Amino acid sequence: MTSLTFERHCDEIVSQTERLTAQVRGADLTTPVVTCPGWNLGQLLRHVGGDHRWAEEIVRTRATGPVPDDLVNDLTAYTDEDESVLIPWLTEGAARLSATLRAAGPDARAWNPSEDRPGPVAFWARRMTYETVVHRADAALATAAGFGLDVDLAVEAVEEWLEYSTFPEAFEPRPELPDLLGAGRTLHFDATDAGEWVVDLTGERPAWRTGSDGAAVTSRGPVADLLLYFYKRPAPAVETKGDTALLDLWRTRAGFWLEAPDE
Repeated sequence: MTSLTFERHCDEIVSQTERLTAQVRGADLTTPVVTCPGWNLGQLLRHVGGDHRWAEEIVRTRATGPVPDDLVNDLTAYTDEDESVLIPWLTEGAARLSATLRAAGPDARAWNPSEDRPGPVAFWARRMTYETVVHRADAALATAAGFGLDVDLAVEAVEEWLEYSTFPEAFEPRPELPDLLGAGRTLHFDATDAGEWVVDLTGERPAWRTGSDGAAVTSRGPVADLLLYFYKRPAPAVETKGDTALLDLWRTRAGFWLEAPDE
């Protein structure tokens, strides 16, 4: 398992945002983002900047409960963006979030949507790093730019997803979905450049660990591609074998926290 430092996360929020803006300079901001249906490129950038400002307010105010996130998901007013305005706004928000996190320190407490709430604001440093990373991948796809990610970042982002997959929302019964847990239900993820993980769905709740035990289904590919696969982004380098219906159900259930508030 990997755990990057709080300072590294604070740095990456800024550097990943800079890489994102470099990908979109000169692009048509009305280009549809196929991995975020209903959004164009400008709206995607507004979403990322809104996320940064939302998290910054939570950390700065040491919020003890949810903070309104209208700026994150209500993007109807942002269909025709001006690059000269939007990009500085985006980079300024990332810098502000990074500075607010550093001023608070990793152990300060604030609300977050995990099981540990209020919890250490280190949660937000990590979460906003990978929020930015995944949307950088969305922008790369929309603009036909290349997407690359350091292996240590990709490994931690995968393990963040695996952590979320153990939350009750990811496995408790839902009337519109089949049950996730059951006998013989194990998943194996083989990152060809980084390591292997097993997700065990046979108990009362999911559990994950590093390793390569026999499993009902295996996904194999470079770790950055596995990350994109988890987020249901195109990942042609990932190969799957076995019970792919179980794998798809797990990806849907484990992604509960990506759902819009009204879903």
